[in-house]
Amino acid sequence: MKKTAPLLILASMAFAPVAFGAAPAGTLSVHILDQQTGTPPPGVTVTLEKQQQDKWTPLASGKTDQDGRIKSLYPADQDMQPGVYKVTFKTAEYFHGNKLETFFPEIPVLFTVTRTNEKLHIPLLLSQYGYSTYKGS
Repeated sequence: MKKTAPLLILASMAFAPVAFGAAPAGTLSVHILDQQTGTPPPGVTVTLEKQQQDKWTPLASGKTDQDGRIKSLYPADQDMQPGVYKVTFKTAEYFHGNKLETFFPEIPVLFTVTRTNEKLHIPLLLSQYGYSTYKGS
């Protein structure tokens, strides 16, 4: 029994975020790549909201790192429950900072979470006059 106790402790730690009602780190991540330059834009503000009946409730906000990523946008102290969410990429600052115009000052991406703490990644391929996105992993 003494030999298995450390293994049981380690195994229970793997499930600690779920047991204590916190979303695992990286539950929701985002990434932006500027298609025109082939580089990731740092410092782009990204917001996260959840649809509650007829309104959007703010949950989190962050800025992309040097690699154009936010590795963990969903608040770590909450479970990400099923529902409809919106990630909004605030792209105007990035383009204006590079002395460029853009047709899309911000890009909202709505998506559906089907399982509690489902691990999701939302990449954005960006240019001044267009964008694309998909469900990443």
